[in-house]
Amino acid sequence: MSDVYQTIANKSEGYYTEKRSKFLAFAHPVSTVEEIKEILAAYRKKYYDARHVCYAYMLGAGRTEFRANDDGEPSSTAGKPILGQINSRELTDILIVVVRYYGGVNLGTSGLIVAYRTAAADAIDHSEIISRKVEEVVEYRFAYPLMNQVMRIVKEMNPRILDQQFDNTCTIKLSIRQSQAEELRAKLAKLL
Repeated sequence: MSDVYQTIANKSEGYYTEKRSKFLAFAHPVSTVEEIKEILAAYRKKYYDARHVCYAYMLGAGRTEFRANDDGEPSSTAGKPILGQINSRELTDILIVVVRYYGGVNLGTSGLIVAYRTAAADAIDHSEIISRKVEEVVEYRFAYPLMNQVMRIVKEMNPRILDQQFDNTCTIKLSIRQSQAEELRAKLAKLL
């Protein structure tokens, strides 16, 4: 598994219209289901007069936590096409909400699939796609006399220092790319 994943940098919007139905799409960078629930509640409140508020999300660097919701549209005509756009771009930590205002003309299942897919794609197209690294936290306890050697390894491997406490027994908490975590642990273990 790679320790790099793609997500979006900030909120973006997309739009699609077909036979007077309007599809407003919104893409959000997210990291938790709770955050997603809050965003969905805000959209349902803001667009209370819309016929449907459909969505799909993908969470985690491994892209294992996801959900698609049709919100009353025929089965698999809204959530799945939105999720399909997320998957085709290999994105994660993303929520796409598509709000539909019904225009009075039925689009049929294929028309709905195209509409939701196109609206979601437009929202992604208007966002900045960024790469993030999967990091692992390494915590290390050591005696104060080892300070220089520990700091030499930190300087050499360049992890982010999350926390450090220096006393007779020192503790340092580091965040490093997942692919380098074992190497860091091994180098620190050799000091003892």
